[in-house]
Amino acid sequence: MTVYNLLGVTRPFDPLDRYTTSWILSPILLAALRLLLSLYAFVTIFVVFGWNGSHEYSQSSRRSFSYFTDLTYWGIAFYFLFSGLHTLTYATTGISWLKKWPQPLQAAHAVFYTTIVTYPFLVTIVYWVVLYESPWFPIVFNAWSNISRHALNAVVALIEILLPCTDIPPPLHLAFLIFILALYLALAYLTKATQGFYTYDFLDPAGGKGKVAAYVFGILLAITIIYGLVCGLIWARKWLTERVLHKSPVTSSKTRIQNSDIEMVEESK
Repeated sequence: MTVYNLLGVTRPFDPLDRYTTSWILSPILLAALRLLLSLYAFVTIFVVFGWNGSHEYSQSSRRSFSYFTDLTYWGIAFYFLFSGLHTLTYATTGISWLKKWPQPLQAAHAVFYTTIVTYPFLVTIVYWVVLYESPWFPIVFNAWSNISRHALNAVVALIEILLPCTDIPPPLHLAFLIFILALYLALAYLTKATQGFYTYDFLDPAGGKGKVAAYVFGILLAITIIYGLVCGLIWARKWLTERVLHKSPVTSSKTRIQNSDIEMVEESK
């Protein structure tokens, strides 16, 4: 067994087309939904940039690349762009770009999927439980931007868990989730060293090193629990749709035509 197998990358890759099919939506509708979600995320990002620039908050836009919330939202935008394009090529040709990619990129996409269905829940929990301070946002724009990035992000993750036919992420993905969080922790302190501010107050050791350690281990525990719950949700979705409702992935018409042609050739031999 290779590292690629442990990451969920097989040969042939994704033989059942789970990354590009849904149990309820046709491939073309799934592609449209994913591309629409990507468009919404990109529009949100650039509208926020525009608002900040027109209200003398340009520094906030520049600093956003140091915040885990914003980085994960960029991840959502790009994930749904690529997954939408993969699904679109599958719908129109019968085979997705993803299947033609080299193994390292297929492995990267598999891990990317796992981050998209886990990190948004972590962001939402940390923001509303730890970071948010009442009262509610007095400016409608700020309310919309925060709901988009700190609430709808979790809704989008739930959609990606429930609608596609994706399989349960392998355990090694959890190690990558933790490793990426460790990299972000390094980025947060690099930001402090180079730009002079902490992205999140709970990372400031002035409040007590023990408190910082507690937050770090709390987030580590949270992502582990979230990963387990997501795996449980995917298992439950597969059990309900495939075993109880007997729903097969809605495949591309191009794939069905290709399979029919192969069967006809086999029968003629």
